[in-house]
Amino acid sequence: MTEVAILCVDDEIVILEVLQEQISRHFGEQFLYEAAESGEEALEIIEELTDGGVKIVVIVSDWLMPGMRGDEFLVQVHQQFGDITKILLTGQADGEAIERAKREANLYCCIHKPWRQEELLETITTALKLG
Repeated sequence: MTEVAILCVDDEIVILEVLQEQISRHFGEQFLYEAAESGEEALEIIEELTDGGVKIVVIVSDWLMPGMRGDEFLVQVHQQFGDITKILLTGQADGEAIERAKREANLYCCIHKPWRQEELLETITTALKLG
């Protein structure tokens, strides 16, 4: 059986830790849980995991990050790995960036910070059922 992973991307380590803790507590050992502090680092992790036979099923990404913004990152992911479900988690994304991500990255959902744990987990659960 192929190993499957959920990847969280945010430049704030505290947010990454909370995301991973909430998600892993809910889904347990069904998934591997990976984290990246930038879009560039996340692309490297995706490549490493994919090369190692791990299938990434969901990415939860922040929008406002140094270097590559979340919508740009998700568009790149979509171009290379179209079957990954993409969720934008943001407190600052403008409507144009969200629309771009929907249009060019097949964005599944945008959740606004501060997020509610129930909303995040329900969104991921529904996305996994559809994917």
